[in-house]
Amino acid sequence: MKFNLFLLSALFLFLSCNEAKQPVAQSLVNGTDLSGWHIDVPAMDNNPDTINPFIIRDGMLVTLGEPIGHIITDDEYENYRLHVEYRFTKGAGNGGVMLHSSTLRAVNDLFPQSLEVQMKHENVGDFWCFQEDIAVPDMEVRRGPKENWGSTADKQRNIPKLTDAENPAGEWNNLVIESVGDEVKVWLNETLVNYGYNSTSQKGKIALQSEGSEIEFKRVELTPITKITESK
Repeated sequence: MKFNLFLLSALFLFLSCNEAKQPVAQSLVNGTDLSGWHIDVPAMDNNPDTINPFIIRDGMLVTLGEPIGHIITDDEYENYRLHVEYRFTKGAGNGGVMLHSSTLRAVNDLFPQSLEVQMKHENVGDFWCFQEDIAVPDMEVRRGPKENWGSTADKQRNIPKLTDAENPAGEWNNLVIESVGDEVKVWLNETLVNYGYNSTSQKGKIALQSEGSEIEFKRVELTPITKITESK
C-alpha cells in the first residue's frame, strides 16, 4: 500500500509540474474598458470632438471604422500565438492586425512601422510590409519581380495569401497568428493561409485597425509559445 501511495504521489507531482509548464492564454481585452491599449487616430489630433472609433460594446472590442487609425497595445510582445475572433457587422469590410508595431505613422502619416496580417474581405491572410519585410516560399510567383519588392510606398509591399478560407461577410472568423523568432504563420478558420520567414522584426506592439468598416472582436487572446506549430 505504501508503494502504491508513493507511485500516486509521484504521478501527481509529475502531472502538476507538467501542467505548470503549459503556456497560459491572456486576453488582451478586459471587456470593460480600453486598459492596456492606446489610440492613434490622426483626425483626433486637432479636434477634441472627433469620435474615438474604438469602443467596448457588450464586452467586446469594437472598431467603428471611422475615423481611420489604430488601437495599439501598451506592451511589446514576442514569441506568441494571437487568436483573433472577429466579424464585420455591416457587410464586407476592411481591417488588419499589425504585428511588431513600433514607430507611429511611419507610412502615409498613418500606418505604424509593422508587418500587417490583412483582414480585408477576400484578402484575409495577406501580408503587408510597412517599413518591415518578410520572405515567403515561391517569392517571385507570390510577390512579382524581385526589383519591385520592398516595404515603402513605391514598392510591392503586398504578399498575397495562399488560399481563401474566409466565412461569408457578417459571420464570425477565427484568425490565428503565430510569431516565433523571424517566422510568422497564419491560419484562418483552421486553414493555413500564409507563412513567412526572415522577418526583419521579431517583437513589438500589436495594433488593430479602424479602416472604414465596423468590426466586432469577440476574442483577442495571446499565448506565449516557443516554436511555430508544424501542422494545424
